Amino acid sequence: MKYGLIMEGGAMRGLFTAGVIDAFMKNGIEFDGAMGVSAGAVFGCNYKSRQPGRALRYNTRFARYPEYGSVRSLLKTGDIFEKQFCYVDVPERLEPFDTKAYTENPAEFWAVATDVDTGMPEYRKLETLQGDEMEFMRASASMPVASKVVEIGDRGFLDGGISDPIPLQAMEERGYDRNVVILTQAEDYVKKPQKLMGMMALALKDHPAVTEAMRRRHEVYNQEREYILARQKEGAAYLIFPPYRLPIGRIEHDPNKMREVYDIGYETGMEHLEAVREFMNAK
Repeated sequence: MKYGLIMEGGAMRGLFTAGVIDAFMKNGIEFDGAMGVSAGAVFGCNYKSRQPGRALRYNTRFARYPEYGSVRSLLKTGDIFEKQFCYVDVPERLEPFDTKAYTENPAEFWAVATDVDTGMPEYRKLETLQGDEMEFMRASASMPVASKVVEIGDRGFLDGGISDPIPLQAMEERGYDRNVVILTQAEDYVKKPQKLMGMMALALKDHPAVTEAMRRRHEVYNQEREYILARQKEGAAYLIFPPYRLPIGRIEHDPNKMREVYDIGYETGMEHLEAVREFMNAK
């Protein structure tokens, strides 16, 4: 029996997930592997490196930096989150990521990105989070229009949430029998069609497969929600939802709102501890 953890994206809603996994870390709940999408990957990798609190620290510390989620950065670099600052300066120097602990932890960590030529999801196991692996992590969280295509070798990638926002099936296909899934939308959420799709299609005119995936994104998302709910009824998945709509935008510059959403996640994680232990111990 292999136990997995799946973490949905949602930009700054991912601080809810950061709170949940910090509650798990501080109380000794460990998984054989994890898979994150977008913010679920970027924040969730701290679970494998065993660094509770790190995601909250760097988000609140740099919330108002122009390199961190600003229109200024988008206009200057083509990325709303500047590559050098967010994926080099922060993890290597300003708020160090423990690469040694990450690499030595035997648990697998997977991230999801979307291939811009096919519009299909790509799943990669990230063993060191160095070099191209860090680039793939960046790709997983690179939102269309707000980010440039991330080139890795001769392939291009964008946000994993476009093509597989809740990758429970992908985790099951990799041999994980029982999975805990952390969502960043409330249980009654239903995704609507993409607004301003015409403008989106114009911006993505060089990537028609991504445009089509964006058109169908709400359908894929709602189908995956139905699937995870069905797997929960069958006893193969344990779902953790926010208790209500999270009071934060996709891009957020208020550290107090960030802490509030993180605290909601931490409290929710604490409330689920015993049930998660029972789920993972069930035969």
